[in-house]
Amino acid sequence: MKALHIITGLGVGGAEQQLRLLLRHLPVDCDVVTLTNPGAVADGLLADGVRVVHLGMTGNRDLGALPRLVRLIRRGRYDLVHTHLYRACLYGRLAARLAGVRAIVATEHSLGDSQMEGRRLTSGVRALYLAGERLGSTTVAVSPTVADRLKHWGVPAPRIEIVPNGIDLARFRFDPVQRLRTRQRLGLPEGAYVVGGIGRLTAGKRFDVLVRALAGLPGDYWLLLVGGGPEESVLRRTAHEAGVADRVLFTGERPYVPDGTPGPDLPSLTAAMDLLASPSPEEAFGLAIVEALACGLPVLYASCPAIEDLPPRTAPGALRVTGGPEAFTRALAAARARGPQPRIAPDAAHHYSISRSAARLMGVYAAAVSRTDPSLSSPSPQSPSPQGASSS
Repeated sequence: MKALHIITGLGVGGAEQQLRLLLRHLPVDCDVVTLTNPGAVADGLLADGVRVVHLGMTGNRDLGALPRLVRLIRRGRYDLVHTHLYRACLYGRLAARLAGVRAIVATEHSLGDSQMEGRRLTSGVRALYLAGERLGSTTVAVSPTVADRLKHWGVPAPRIEIVPNGIDLARFRFDPVQRLRTRQRLGLPEGAYVVGGIGRLTAGKRFDVLVRALAGLPGDYWLLLVGGGPEESVLRRTAHEAGVADRVLFTGERPYVPDGTPGPDLPSLTAAMDLLASPSPEEAFGLAIVEALACGLPVLYASCPAIEDLPPRTAPGALRVTGGPEAFTRALAAARARGPQPRIAPDAAHHYSISRSAARLMGVYAAAVSRTDPSLSSPSPQSPSPQGASSS
């Protein structure tokens, strides 16, 4: 089987880094097209041996990108096209159809109740999304919560498959030596209690709640914000106004899989934390939370379908917090008062291993291809290769 993945951009983000990790475990010959922004994840894919093409799209209405994409798909003779993120799903599904590909899978990574990838869900966005969705074979939801949202929107249930995001459990396994080195490198005091926040620094993530919560806690509490984004200057100003600027560290974007980028990577930074807090009220999955669990961290969260869709006993160290800064201040103090716990990954983290997710996606691929051309064979979905896919 030969597949083409089309994604809006390849900067450091959850969907982008999930794609790179997934391609390392799919026993499929894969190429990648990024419509815009061939950033750090594109470099990582190239290092993995994956062919990456930058389409050079200049904006949402750059209709000239469509014929270029159609020609690229035709030349590649792909058995299947898999699209990721809103713009890529719209253009990618249409281009695949025009190129003659009928096995078209799209993953819905970021659908919330009121927003998608940071854009407000207006009636126009919804209508355009549904029109594009009809051009595909299958829409993959990263959680049952997202699947329910898709059904509420009007996507027929038989067209929806659930394939959760996956994590590399080995990469996030807690390492006390790594923890010590990273904390020293960051200049953290020896007795600091480090609260972590991981994700794009956007208004929707509500990291300002953690900054303000820090102001109500003793001086040995620190906040480590991992990620980049348009709200960084706002958060720095908030920290200054709250009198905690000297206890808030910004790391910038950090790659999910080490690829030579200077500075500690995401697993190292997670190991340096004592707790992860996620005040975002709308999540499609909650990947950073699951990765924190894999590192044995206690977690405070406002929304996390990945946990909420499982029995409570699978993530005993995770606690849902509702409310603003005061609620998180109380929850952080209570979590610390419970004392340190063994840094062991709970069942919830093992449930979302990348090998399981890759196997489930191979089942979706096999079904999509067989519906369009039963003569095409595909690898068994039960035994995905641990090796990354590369293109010819």
